[in-house]
Amino acid sequence: MRSMRVPAILLSITLLGGLVSAQIQPSATLPSAGQQASGSPVPPEVKPANGGGAPDDQAVQTFRKGVQEVNVFFTVTDKHGKFVKDLQRDQFRILDNNKPPKQIKDFAAQTDLPLRVGLLIDASNSIRDRFLFEQEAAIEFLNQIVRPKSDKAFVLAFDEVPDLHQDFTNDLQKLTKGVRGIRPGGGTAMWDAVYYACRDKLMKEPADGPVRRAIVLVSDGDDNQSRALRQEAIDMAQKAGVIVYTISTNLSNIKDSGDKNLKLLAEATGGRPFYPFKIQDLSDAFTEIQGELRSQYFIAYTPEDFEANGQYRPIEIVPENKKLRVRAKKGYFAARQ
Repeated sequence: MRSMRVPAILLSITLLGGLVSAQIQPSATLPSAGQQASGSPVPPEVKPANGGGAPDDQAVQTFRKGVQEVNVFFTVTDKHGKFVKDLQRDQFRILDNNKPPKQIKDFAAQTDLPLRVGLLIDASNSIRDRFLFEQEAAIEFLNQIVRPKSDKAFVLAFDEVPDLHQDFTNDLQKLTKGVRGIRPGGGTAMWDAVYYACRDKLMKEPADGPVRRAIVLVSDGDDNQSRALRQEAIDMAQKAGVIVYTISTNLSNIKDSGDKNLKLLAEATGGRPFYPFKIQDLSDAFTEIQGELRSQYFIAYTPEDFEANGQYRPIEIVPENKKLRVRAKKGYFAARQ
């Protein structure tokens, strides 16, 4: 499998949650560690999937929309952590940049949207002793969640570089083969993997209508190889409208800096971090993620006082019932026109 350089892409997001327009540009270099990126940094060298086309060979579907509209998926649970699926629009208060929206365009309980899921598996040396079990749990998850007629998933392993083992497909046999083909070894470039998966896979995958984009990241959360910074990876996930669920492989029961990384990434994108106490709990974490992806609400609105200035705008969704908990992405970037 030969390595290849992924071209940089200047992305202009006009409809969050997956509606993007993209233009391919020549290659550049990632900012060095600690350097603030200007625009979108270039992802690292990525190994393509066996038999798969290069990322720059994939068709890019372009969407343009004159009126700014923000799309948000969110989950509501009760005090026991059970999903609440029967709420109405008037039972929430929305704040965008600390102001109510100008107009609510759409609201629905979305339990059956097509999924576009990236399974990202840490293949570094740090998880070698529990790797086989993680593979089997991941295969079980994909077989349970991917519906061949509507859903697609891809499998990406990462050590020093992201390694695309299986491109987007609804073929469960190909996905299973992709997971089984992963071999652990090397350092960890987790932020590069998240950045690449959001920008070059989930953003570029064409869709005929609304889809739910998600990443399931299995890792110990430590990173010692990435050229992309943590905040750059989080920003890219937010720009792509991707919900990230993280599953920690740290079994020490003592949360470390890696677990903190996983928590920050998940909560910033509206996802959820999981910390299995023992390796056998990993399957339970995958099962909970599956249930959550099928139990979310969707809201679309026009923000008040919107300016396409590239600035970050925080989002807050507050339920009228104070006993309920809402989990959603923390905000988005107002893309320049």
